[in-house]
Amino acid sequence: MNAIKTITLASCVLAMLASIDAHAQASEGAGMAPAAPMTQSTKAQNHALNKKVRAALVKTKGLKTENIIVKAHGDAVMLEGTVPDASQIDLAMTAAKGVPGVASVDNHLTIKEPGQ
Repeated sequence: MNAIKTITLASCVLAMLASIDAHAQASEGAGMAPAAPMTQSTKAQNHALNKKVRAALVKTKGLKTENIIVKAHGDAVMLEGTVPDASQIDLAMTAAKGVPGVASVDNHLTIKEPGQ
């Protein structure tokens, strides 16, 4: 029974110390602007850009899009997943950059290993 009380007390002390540290960090950055919350409008814009990029990838001749994931945030697009060879990575980058509204493309595509 003493072990349970000791563990409970230790947990409470750790939680209290963590909250003090978190408060100190929050107080230091009082001059920093908080991150803007994602509004319904922002989500809709991200979704629309995502669809445009996905459509451009699908229309690109010779590009295998089955394993490509598109994520849009603002005017930045991230490509993730696997493609059969290096030329596919270049095709995907070119197609994504050509979509109106895309300012930057962060490419995390990798070459699919044989047998995967």
